[in-house]
Amino acid sequence: MRSRGGVLLANLLTGLALGFTVTRIGFGDYAELNRMPTFQDSRMLLAVFGAIVIIASVFALLRVRRGAGRLHAGVVPGAVLFGIGWAISGGCPAIPLIQVASGYLPALVTIAGIVVGVRLCHWASGRFFRTDRGSCGG
Repeated sequence: MRSRGGVLLANLLTGLALGFTVTRIGFGDYAELNRMPTFQDSRMLLAVFGAIVIIASVFALLRVRRGAGRLHAGVVPGAVLFGIGWAISGGCPAIPLIQVASGYLPALVTIAGIVVGVRLCHWASGRFFRTDRGSCGG
């Protein structure tokens, strides 16, 4: 069993490496982020697809099975809202943290939106989709 401190340190170091890399290649920039979901530039889109291919290959190699094979009723509307939010705010959940660390303080509004969105997801999942709160992340 791993120590809690070791896991936290590994997460911290991995997060710092990710934040540094994302900032260094320009993916923490609002304009760059906004060009992907609006299909103005394919650079980030290709990076996302590349990451999906890599993780899918690793999951297949390790025989990792996720999900029950059926889409949750909130996946499609959630994906649409996520895409719209990304296009407007220029950030998926991790990027605003990188933006704030880089001194881009308007990203605090995006972080507040993420918190409100997760809270709304918890509420809607229980009320409309009859699922547990764990399906919302966060």
